[in-house]
Amino acid sequence: MIPAAPLPLQPDAPLAPVPATPTTVPRWQRLWREAVRDPHELLGLLGLEAAAAGISAAAAAQFPLRVPAGFVARMRPGDLADPLLRQVLPVDDEQRIVPGFGLDAVGDGAAKKADGVIHKYRGRALLVATGSCAVNCRYCFRRHFPYAEETAARDGWSAAVAAIAADPSIEEVILSGGDPLSLATPKLAELTAQLARVPHIKRLRIHSRLPIVLPERVDAALLQWLSALPWPRAFVVHANHANEFDASVDAAMAALRGTGAQLLNQAVLLRGVNDSVEALAALCERSFAAGVLPYYLHQLDRVAGTAHFEVPDEQARGLHAALAARLSGYLVPKLVREIPGDTGKRPV
Repeated sequence: MIPAAPLPLQPDAPLAPVPATPTTVPRWQRLWREAVRDPHELLGLLGLEAAAAGISAAAAAQFPLRVPAGFVARMRPGDLADPLLRQVLPVDDEQRIVPGFGLDAVGDGAAKKADGVIHKYRGRALLVATGSCAVNCRYCFRRHFPYAEETAARDGWSAAVAAIAADPSIEEVILSGGDPLSLATPKLAELTAQLARVPHIKRLRIHSRLPIVLPERVDAALLQWLSALPWPRAFVVHANHANEFDASVDAAMAALRGTGAQLLNQAVLLRGVNDSVEALAALCERSFAAGVLPYYLHQLDRVAGTAHFEVPDEQARGLHAALAARLSGYLVPKLVREIPGDTGKRPV
């Protein structure tokens, strides 16, 4: 169950122990370990030391900052309103208590089928593969999720896989988290080898922000694993602004497409990040240029600490209508919200 009071969740858990030699530690893991974790250091890298007074130590303590250096390099120096910086910087607004914003905004607790298995919609089950992420997004809808108690990796995936195997209505498995690609590739292979023994699974979906914020994760070992999977794959990445794409991300997307996976992008509508027609259109066009089809534009999940990101529904609908009038239909993502108990994402 989701706890009744906020806890310091999504901890900076260490990666699985590996020999500390450059020849055996994958480059992406080394870069992850070198991620910026101090808000003052982040502002210093951007020439924004004077803005340090706006940092919330309490928010950073509860939900630590973590952002790879490559993602920092895409931020605009000297701009406190940079849309990428705004997504990761802990600020005082997170500490406001706002009615309607709770700890489990999307009903994960009520939909638990087994440790780390969430079954909300017919035919699909979500595996919370890990609580770790390469970047801690301040609007995260699982920022209060009890990962220490609710990961599918417990007991070597056995209970989670058994729960899926026992329900023949589940035809699609969604790997989520945290971020499933924060697991080492051999761990991912261990999981999918067990899932491959479940005959009624027909599709695999992977939700990951790592190819955007840490494109080095898309390495030869990961591509080999993806290419060998026995199911049709949908790979859903997560970018909220066009500036999150650069040449390294483009290369990662091209490599993922080469495995035969269908690439989709989901974004969250965020005040001060992408709440304009210009920003949304640029995101959709830039995503498609990288070979990623716009999929969902989510209204904010109302989790505690995120109210300052919310865009009112009326404004959201207006932005979406303007986007549809501006772009070809295949470039326009569905504007949706998740409502606990619904049979699917609800159009806004």
